[in-house]
Amino acid sequence: MDTNARRYLAIFLACALAALALVSVVNYHVDPYLLHQWDSPLLQRLRPTTEKLSVWSKTYAVARYRPAIVYIGNSRTEMGLPVSSMRTLFDGKSVFNSAVSGASIGEAIRLAEHAARVSHVDTMVWGIDAPSFSLELGSAGVEPGLTDPGPAFFARRALLNIKRGLTVDMTQDSWRILNGTYNGVCLSSLALYGQRDETCLTSRNRTWTGTARAFTPRLQEFGDGLGPTASALQAFDTSVGKICRGGTRLRLYINPTHALTLDALYWRGKWDAMESWQRDLARMTGRYRSQGCDVRLLDFSGFNSITSEPIPQVTGKRAMRYYWEASHYRDNVGRFILARLFGGPEQPPADFGAELTETSIAAHQAAMRAARERYHAQHAEETAYLRHVLTLPREPK
Repeated sequence: MDTNARRYLAIFLACALAALALVSVVNYHVDPYLLHQWDSPLLQRLRPTTEKLSVWSKTYAVARYRPAIVYIGNSRTEMGLPVSSMRTLFDGKSVFNSAVSGASIGEAIRLAEHAARVSHVDTMVWGIDAPSFSLELGSAGVEPGLTDPGPAFFARRALLNIKRGLTVDMTQDSWRILNGTYNGVCLSSLALYGQRDETCLTSRNRTWTGTARAFTPRLQEFGDGLGPTASALQAFDTSVGKICRGGTRLRLYINPTHALTLDALYWRGKWDAMESWQRDLARMTGRYRSQGCDVRLLDFSGFNSITSEPIPQVTGKRAMRYYWEASHYRDNVGRFILARLFGGPEQPPADFGAELTETSIAAHQAAMRAARERYHAQHAEETAYLRHVLTLPREPK
């Protein structure tokens, strides 16, 4: 290669590196996904209904905020457990909803252990359910490096954020913000201490919630879930033990998805596996309590006065009182959950929330089976709809 060719190549490479550096700097400064923000004016910037890379923003925010009370789970906890109005319930301590949409139990474990490392967590509230109780990769996007242990967390995150700033999608969204076409309609969850903004869920631009139209895909999704699996239970057991040994108070709860979701497990032949999972969880919490851990397990699922709310396909109403659709409950239900777990002014229905222990589990499961049969008899139209959704043959009359 002659001198001129080497010079041109050097100039080309220098220009390319300068362009990439400029793109990364602009993206880092505009920060369309709030990858490195906390208590910043950018949190008040309106954004589209779909929150991209929320696991990036939440893992950073929890390290900056260092909350005493942390919620862990998937989108059900993220949407359903309120934060701002709950501080009095926790004696004024800081609260953050670190649950992330699409998280499997494996991803939730990583988020829980990350929170316990970067903050002095006094209490962890962890929402779980059988279908997502799997170590298979969910859709939360917990990428390598986001929750890795080790020193210099913020330095490592800065390098990851700079690298992320070189991507096409981030560049496109930065440009949309700069030219005013970002289509912002609701706040980031960070502006609400981790809880999803209700405007995101009620906007006409929403793509994954709704009421009647969302029932069918949500029920199919729930019935087709991979969990619960033995490997996930073992990993969860190990994680609970680690968090217990750190002195954190743990409140585990089974999500109050609509009654039809649990019925979907029954019609899919997964009821026995769900019951076995509950028994294993009750034994696990009993074992850790005997070792001095402050841990409790409550079940809010099943066929109770909250979960059995009539569905829009039967009532003809456009919205439900307690649910966004079959899978996601509203934060009025979340208030009942927190009241059952910690007390407070809310008065949850008497049949909503039962503690699962080794001595209570058998009676609880027998009562749930009986309630399921009553539900079939009293909600025949909903049962027929569910069987149609699951493409099951009609029951003989």
